[in-house]
Amino acid sequence: MAGQAQRSRGPRHTDPGDVTLQQALEALADPVRRLIVRIIAEEPEFARSCGTFDLPVVKATASHHFAVLRAAGVIEQIDRGSRRLSRLRRAEFDACFPGLLALVLAEGQAKGQDEGQDDAVAAPGLAAGGFEASLATPEQLARPRRTA
Repeated sequence: MAGQAQRSRGPRHTDPGDVTLQQALEALADPVRRLIVRIIAEEPEFARSCGTFDLPVVKATASHHFAVLRAAGVIEQIDRGSRRLSRLRRAEFDACFPGLLALVLAEGQAKGQDEGQDDAVAAPGLAAGGFEASLATPEQLARPRRTA
């Protein structure tokens, strides 16, 4: 019963002014969360429900990612019936962290990938097992290496 009461009131939101830079950076550090931000940015406000995002994670993990973004003041969500709709809190977040969202949104455009998907999201297995070189950008990989 308590779960239903919480759901009927809607999700809790954090004002971006109450978020530290560390919290903002941690929320946007995950490639799946950056993908969510880029998808929401392309949609009209409150036009898309959480269940319609094509994410490379299971539903429970996707719910966690939305909660982290909400707790960092990046997104706002409202409940409409059984659907939870999202909007990017661009103006509010930009007032506290100027340029941070612009970098996230530009990341997808710079890579030219479908829906701005990161390399780490597109090929998550490459980063497994401690092989971090797969997370380097093409520009970093193209630089000549120093030899001792």
